Amino acid sequence: MLRLESVSKIYPTGEVLRDCTWEVLPGERIGLVGANGAGKSTQIKMLLGHEEPTSGQVVRPSHVKIAYLAQEFMVTPGRTVREELLSVFEEAQAVQHELNEANLALADAGGASEAELTRLLKKIDRLQSHFEALDGYLLVSKVEKLLPELGFNDVDGDRAVETFSGGWQMRIGLGKLLLTAPDVLLLDEPTNHLDLETIEWLEGYLKDLNRAMVIVSHDRRFLDRIVTKIVEVERGMASTYSGNYSFYQTAKSERADAQLSAYERQQRELGRQQAFVDRFRASATRSTQAKSREKQLEKIERIEAPVGTERTLRFRFAPAPASGKQVMLVRDLSLEYGDKILFLGANLEILKGERIALLGPNGAGKSTLLRLFIGEEQPTTGKIEFGHNVLAGYYAQHQAETLDMGKIVLETLHGEAPQLTNEEVRTMLGRFLFSGDTVFKKVSALSGGEKSRLALARLLLRPSNFLLLDEPTNHLDIPSKEILEEALREYTGSAVIVSHDRYFIQRVATKIVEIREGELVAYEGDYDYYLDKKAEETERQALEAKLAREQAKEKEKRAKEKEKQKQKAAQAKATKP
Repeated sequence: MLRLESVSKIYPTGEVLRDCTWEVLPGERIGLVGANGAGKSTQIKMLLGHEEPTSGQVVRPSHVKIAYLAQEFMVTPGRTVREELLSVFEEAQAVQHELNEANLALADAGGASEAELTRLLKKIDRLQSHFEALDGYLLVSKVEKLLPELGFNDVDGDRAVETFSGGWQMRIGLGKLLLTAPDVLLLDEPTNHLDLETIEWLEGYLKDLNRAMVIVSHDRRFLDRIVTKIVEVERGMASTYSGNYSFYQTAKSERADAQLSAYERQQRELGRQQAFVDRFRASATRSTQAKSREKQLEKIERIEAPVGTERTLRFRFAPAPASGKQVMLVRDLSLEYGDKILFLGANLEILKGERIALLGPNGAGKSTLLRLFIGEEQPTTGKIEFGHNVLAGYYAQHQAETLDMGKIVLETLHGEAPQLTNEEVRTMLGRFLFSGDTVFKKVSALSGGEKSRLALARLLLRPSNFLLLDEPTNHLDIPSKEILEEALREYTGSAVIVSHDRYFIQRVATKIVEIREGELVAYEGDYDYYLDKKAEETERQALEAKLAREQAKEKEKRAKEKEKQKQKAAQAKATKP
């Protein structure tokens, strides 16, 4: 369907891609992965035809229809959901508008000449044929069929699009793409800013969708459950692995081990042959043999050493000062915003060494709870008490926005720790991928990912034994997430983390706390344990609901039987002489 053949791309700033070859076959769901800046977006643009390769070619047959879901889901305020979905049929809507005007003109053409009437009738016939060819009369039914598939009911269809959350707007954006009946879907970070419930809905929907897809994502659990093939971009080159993300990780490790063994064997043999050449090049009796071997060495195709790990975020949290066993105690916490109640009698105990993942749908109050913990907000009632010698470090979801845009990178960190030398600060920045002249860049000129890394570096300069992290993986690529995971797993303090990255949660959290109807419900285990318990709860609730329905039916049946007996008794009494 689509194919990149020996594609290279060189910008004025340097080479991004070299000799990349991979293809999209019917029904394949491809995960395009790699570090930030590896060239993933460049390849998406090439598939769309928005960029041309410096060399090589992109095979994009004209009959293959491609649809692209960007990170920002564009909807038009003022339209209803139905209107927004119908808006993708621009040509059909334009023809329908013209047809309506022609019919109105015909209705008002009472005194028109026969020639004018004939012209109008021919125009209406032509427009009607065109509208039918575009399946115009089926468009409304297509939208009505799609609405429940996307999770919208009849009432939702008449609501304005701007009244829906980002997750629901994503569904509208996806629906618009699907109505165009594409052969290939290109999805760029589709899970960004979605809550867990919406991500899981999207996974199920895409798995059941019979379409070829190319998905750029840093959500490893999402890739694990959706994709059938991984294309990894590393150092400008593309490597293909059949299977999901976990299979790719295993296969890549095995491939690297095999390549390293072959490389080392060849290097030993090359070294042995070169030693012979060096030893006998000037020998009167064996120089001819030495020259022959030297020519043979020149012809040998060299095995490259396996590509090393891309340069990624490398850091460890500073040793945490010792705290008491109880780090925080939340008692009867309530918080109200006018008529809205976020928390109502919530209780929670956080112990030393616990790494808690805080879960709940968007709007449940996860970020608000962290602000309550840090004292940036005050509860309506209840208490939040810190334990002995607890030093909290707080990373806000929009922490990067708190940076001074007028400062340079070096000043930002030096201002937090003036006691450090320039060399010590630059060493710290180097661990966060700021090296060379980049330390002199203004904060305003940094990308979103660079600002997030700088904010994390600033957090590290403050000793703490209780981390409060709100979406710390936003703008981080997969290799950087893995380094952060290892750092948190080795951290000796306690942590409360808000994240929508389920793979990250599974790797880091030792305890799950879910915000549910204003309460804090704790699960003493990792994310998989939490999912198992939730499944048990759902099954139990379903059984209880079924039992309640059966009991209600039985009660209704007994009531009817009793009423029937009562009526019979009344009839019998009435018929007595």
